[in-house]
Amino acid sequence: MENEQVSLQGSVELIKKAYEKLKASDVITACLLLEQALEQDFENEEIKHALKCVNWWLENTRRIDEIENPFEKGSLIISQFKQYHVFLDHLNKNSESDFEQCQYAIRFYVYSKALFFFEGLLSNPSNQNDYGLLLFTGRCCKGLGNYDEALDYLEQALRIRKEDAEILAEVADVNALLSQVKTAKALFREAFFIDPSKIDIRFLESALILKLRDKVRELGYKEGQISYWIPVYGYLWGVFSVKRELKQMEAGRLKQSIFSLEAEYESNPAKQDDLKPKLLNHYFWLIDYYEINREDSSLIEETLLKIKVTDPDIYNMYAG
Repeated sequence: MENEQVSLQGSVELIKKAYEKLKASDVITACLLLEQALEQDFENEEIKHALKCVNWWLENTRRIDEIENPFEKGSLIISQFKQYHVFLDHLNKNSESDFEQCQYAIRFYVYSKALFFFEGLLSNPSNQNDYGLLLFTGRCCKGLGNYDEALDYLEQALRIRKEDAEILAEVADVNALLSQVKTAKALFREAFFIDPSKIDIRFLESALILKLRDKVRELGYKEGQISYWIPVYGYLWGVFSVKRELKQMEAGRLKQSIFSLEAEYESNPAKQDDLKPKLLNHYFWLIDYYEINREDSSLIEETLLKIKVTDPDIYNMYAG
């Protein structure tokens, strides 16, 4: 019994050292330490979980050495996160724990490795206006918890691409993580209005947006539709409560967009489930515009009627 206890204590230390090596980007040593730990405690679920995760990343980033372009190297690493989450969901299906320390170390390893390639490119002045490079660098800094640095890179990217939904969502996310809630709410609403399809929620980290996503998911919408319903319920539940005044040109584009969406909605019943949240979100923006500019109340009533016809339940939530 005493030898078994010593062995278990040894395996705990080995796991801890493995995570430290992983965060230092020494993935080979991390693997060796985890294998040693498994020899000492072969029934430990965390060790088995960690080995599977580390080996997944080793296998799926094996071809990095064959790539010459540093941006492509870093991009490949970041792109693997989508597949990794699918793998992780399957791995955790029958598990009572998601082993947060392991995932934190994996995350640190991945973002550090990608950041190495991106920062190397940014040291060249000719690359400092590349919005894609700035976006990825900011995302890595955010993933490592360097929020102020992340915001600096992301705001540089946003100055280059002012109406990019993906960049706006990242800037909003970092603001939320920095407790700049009012700014975050305004930017999230803007991003999801511009194009929800461009926003990969798996890269977002703030509780502000993740709790909203989870609540919308609980309503039973298809996974591919959740991003489109987030701004609708975000508005109704008061999460996207910070509004801004539209310029005349923007209001004109909004009205034209509504006209086009309404025509498509009526002529294409098969696409109505996908078009409905986008149309509702446009109606909400139009009502805000009318209210802020103190337009004729009949215009607001007309828009409310359109919401009622499009989705009575959403209308009742709004009116109630």
